[in-house]
Amino acid sequence: MKFLRIFGIIGFAASLQAQPQNPVQWELSPQVAKVAPGSVVTLHLKAKIDAGWHLYSMTTPKGGAPGTKITVAENPSVTFQRFYQPKPESRLDPNFGVQTESYEHATEFLIEAVVSADAVAGALPVKAQLRYSACSETQCLPQRRSAETTLTIDPTAPKSTAITAPPEYQLVDLNVKPAESSAPIPAAKPVAQPLAPFLWLAFGLGLASLFTPCVFPMIPFTVGAFLDQKEGAWKRAAVFCLGIVFMFTALGFGLTLLLGPFGVKTLSANPWANTFTALIFLAFGLSLLGAFELTLPYAVVNKMNAASGQGGYVGALLAGFTFTLTSFACVGPFMGTLLAASAQGPKLQPVLGMASFAFGLALPFFFLALFPGVLRKMPRSGDWLMRVKVVMGFIVLAWMLKYLSNVDAVLQLGLLPRERFLAFWIVLFALPGTYLLGWLPLEGIDRNEKMGVARLCFGAAFLIFAVSLIPGMFGGQLANLDSMVPVATQTLGSGGSTKSEGALQFIKDDYAGALAQAKQQNKLLFVEFTGYACSNCKWMKANMFPRPQIQAALSKLVLADLYTDGAEPVNDQNAKMQESRFQTVATPLYVILNGDEKVIATFAGSTKDTAEFLKFLQSGQPAQ
Repeated sequence: MKFLRIFGIIGFAASLQAQPQNPVQWELSPQVAKVAPGSVVTLHLKAKIDAGWHLYSMTTPKGGAPGTKITVAENPSVTFQRFYQPKPESRLDPNFGVQTESYEHATEFLIEAVVSADAVAGALPVKAQLRYSACSETQCLPQRRSAETTLTIDPTAPKSTAITAPPEYQLVDLNVKPAESSAPIPAAKPVAQPLAPFLWLAFGLGLASLFTPCVFPMIPFTVGAFLDQKEGAWKRAAVFCLGIVFMFTALGFGLTLLLGPFGVKTLSANPWANTFTALIFLAFGLSLLGAFELTLPYAVVNKMNAASGQGGYVGALLAGFTFTLTSFACVGPFMGTLLAASAQGPKLQPVLGMASFAFGLALPFFFLALFPGVLRKMPRSGDWLMRVKVVMGFIVLAWMLKYLSNVDAVLQLGLLPRERFLAFWIVLFALPGTYLLGWLPLEGIDRNEKMGVARLCFGAAFLIFAVSLIPGMFGGQLANLDSMVPVATQTLGSGGSTKSEGALQFIKDDYAGALAQAKQQNKLLFVEFTGYACSNCKWMKANMFPRPQIQAALSKLVLADLYTDGAEPVNDQNAKMQESRFQTVATPLYVILNGDEKVIATFAGSTKDTAEFLKFLQSGQPAQ
């Protein structure tokens, strides 16, 4: 138990270390203590800014950092008309290399509010919601905060009909929108994602599902039923496998038909869908750990069993359907992982992926029907299968966090940053290691039982993997794992820039601003259609972009990140532009354009070949 306490302390310390900084403190207060119904009142929103940090204005130019955005929670008794801000300091921001408007030390915004004429006397709560970025000379932190105050409604108070802003204040016109280019982006040829690796992954997951507690014990009974029928055993086995393939393929086809190709991709980043998926995985994980038994309704299973018992090829087909239903409690996590991965590819990928998965799951049954002698040499069910179940439970809970991190990234909540995510993973992958080594007393292992070499090796492997994640909490790269864990804290939100790939500066979610900058600097524009929940996008940013040759090539371009799966309206615009102009919804998609918006080259998906990606980046560049 001391060992578990150590891991608990590590996880707790990592959580503390990951607590977000708050360089700006906010205070909201009314100008007068009492307000008459129907009056206009000034609310003072004060910002105290820590030394070494600065806050951007509400009107900071596009192409730089995102400006401060202030909204007020809806209230039937008060409406808000205007915002005023003091004159900001115009400066060259070192984070972005462009002129920005910002404040240091402290500033104060004014909000003009109108109290309803029928407001009831008494306390009236008011809440301002803030979205901004606080930046130092070396980093920027996207923030979401709120500030609250209370208006005292008093019919006897003096009534005011207007406010007078100090002369150094300026009215913020929230209706002014940045100019957008009228020139359309010419369509590029559709680009295909490699499908073979995904199908092999699906097939492998199907084979792995065979060794789950819901499937493995059914092998001898199912194959034995075919062999008892003397003649045509292999034919009935083939029909049985066909039933399995049909059921899983129908699921993938139904999902694609219901949502369409863009709907499947959107579902992979939708916060509600990811939250629901995380809850499903939580139920699977806890069930596998023995908290409760997760089964389908007996009425459904009994009817399918009765139908499959009629014999013949129809019975074998229905037996395949029944097998699919009864195995769902264990293969569900594999299916969820597969469907989530298929959202990043072509429109038929869910169908093909589920078919490949089902083929991998069903093929051993057909093989055993052809060679029944192999069945007698297979290991019997026992404690080892219970150990598989417990270990799967921990892995499923760890995978659940992947979906929660998608929710956190899309909504920009900051609740599950890279450090905290990895702290959870370190503990969740260390626990099966301690379990297999006999240090964690759970079902399936007798503490007095002699440990075999296989159990020792698997237990050590889990602990080694958990320890290998620790450098990632402190900024270290995790190679291919970077595609599955949150990226390191990035700078800034919509309309701004990110600086997460070394010295590279990416303009975020502002295509018009990036194009204008490219024209001004007479450079080509590199556009990355990306996603918060896109695994391949994360891998490219963490592993390809920092390579010296790639970074040198990117530094010669104006860089733009266009997120297609976020919760902001601009993300929907980005997605529609990608789909209409480039006939694909797959991410990542990289596009190089000139100042006249002519497409020079496109590159779809991720690659580990530096030379291949470098050749794409050098498209249109003058010869050295």
